[in-house]
Amino acid sequence: MIRFESDYLEGCCPQILDALRETNLEQTLGYGEDPHCAKAADMVRYIFDCPDAEVHFLVGGTQTNATVIASQLRPHQGVVCAASGHINVHETGAVEQSGHKILALPATDGKISAAQVRALLEAHQRDFSREHTVQPGMVYISFPTELGTVYTKKELQDLHAVCREWEIPLFVDGARLGYGLEAAGVDLLPKDLARLCDIFYVGGTKQGALFGEAVVFTRSALAEDFRYLIKQHGGMLAKGRLLGLQYEVLMNGGLYFKLARHADRLADRIRAAFRAKGIPFLVENTTNQVFPILPTAALAPLAEQFGFELWQEVDDTHAGVRFCTSWATPESAVEALESYIEKNL
Repeated sequence: MIRFESDYLEGCCPQILDALRETNLEQTLGYGEDPHCAKAADMVRYIFDCPDAEVHFLVGGTQTNATVIASQLRPHQGVVCAASGHINVHETGAVEQSGHKILALPATDGKISAAQVRALLEAHQRDFSREHTVQPGMVYISFPTELGTVYTKKELQDLHAVCREWEIPLFVDGARLGYGLEAAGVDLLPKDLARLCDIFYVGGTKQGALFGEAVVFTRSALAEDFRYLIKQHGGMLAKGRLLGLQYEVLMNGGLYFKLARHADRLADRIRAAFRAKGIPFLVENTTNQVFPILPTAALAPLAEQFGFELWQEVDDTHAGVRFCTSWATPESAVEALESYIEKNL
């Protein structure tokens, strides 16, 4: 079985295993107060050109999203996101469990617009009984989105401008950040991302690390008491150096982005193979997630050889599915899928 269900099916890149082995018997302070975390934080600040940012390391994406959102909202506030946003559809109510409502906006391609956010904020402000409703307190987007689409620089600039005008933070979920930044046609650089949002994270779990997410507060005032929240949410890893060490490796020499480019280019080949057979897509994108619409009758034979995710029913005879490449996907796996598509679809 060749698996394309997701981008965290493998362990970690060999360079991380080497570094873990070489430093295994080091003694360091715990809870992220070690030289590896300090160095990794400096590397993140340098690469994203945000020298005054605060950087904190957590273990996983759901934990990171829930902790960051809880840290920014007062009890009566909620978070604005796309209806298809990860926190709304794939985190088992983790945000709501902490007492904050998700204010979902419709989004056919996974993205929300500045105009939508402004309209929501203005409608709340106009409501004479607004104290009886949840106040929008921050905006969440993911980069890439749940559908693998990516915000343009202009779209992000506009969102950021609205958030600044209304004095609410813009938070970017970067679980697949490298795959987004390295996708074909994307006009955002790492430094642009840091400039155009208030909080973002550099995902590791899905991009070559065993586990880990690096949260970046571009405005340090927003990080006040954040370590208390990390601890309260069960995210303060005792052996915190394991997080810092992995990011030292990933940030060194552009490895993080090299691994992402590998996945994106292989996904481009899969897209091209489906397109050559006239197969449409749920959404067009250039990241590591591919969403072809296939005849339902073709799914069972395909699943005998390849792992993929059933994403949504399109009609009685067709379904949208997801193929996801990773930093570790071998070219031979894509070649096998290309051959199957050509001969059987």
